[in-house]
Amino acid sequence: MDTHTSRTSQLTRRTGETNITVSLCLDGTGEGHISTGVGFFDHMLHALARHGGLDLDVAAEGDLHIDDHHTIEDVGIALGEAFHRAIGDKRGIERFGYALVPLDEALCEAVVDVSGRPFLAWNVTFPREMIGTMATEMVEEFFRAFAMAARITVHVTNKSGTNAHHIAESGFKSFARALRMAIARDPRSQGSIPSTKGVL
Repeated sequence: MDTHTSRTSQLTRRTGETNITVSLCLDGTGEGHISTGVGFFDHMLHALARHGGLDLDVAAEGDLHIDDHHTIEDVGIALGEAFHRAIGDKRGIERFGYALVPLDEALCEAVVDVSGRPFLAWNVTFPREMIGTMATEMVEEFFRAFAMAARITVHVTNKSGTNAHHIAESGFKSFARALRMAIARDPRSQGSIPSTKGVL
């Protein structure tokens, strides 16, 4: 595999509800420039960039006068599509990733398969409905939108926790670390597709 291959993408997604621009580098240094208008969501995307080893720029304008749903879901779609473009044919990657990440009393597990088959298994509950101006139900919606657009399988399970902020952050960080593992280049693969099918 050519280790100098650039795994980057840029895209703009415009709808009647949102206007989103994303720039993504899978082999980054964890730098994030995030502006979605939803403060806690920005915080989570910064965590995703830092712990995923991604360089990530996200600029989103949405109909926040209604609620946060369209903005967060559409960022998930745009970011997932950017990931799908950047990862290419998945040649030479580890493919599978796993992480168990604590944040104080909270503990979340994330498992990722960069499989070409979109799926989200979500086993996380929150003790309250809002974190700042972000509805906690939108955490699941973000992960579902990302997984579907990225064409990856994602399992996230909350093992413990009583603080909603901690649970969400543990979930994002565990996903980031699992994704980082899954997209890492496997030096033993000699650039092959990590599947007996020969395609992902």
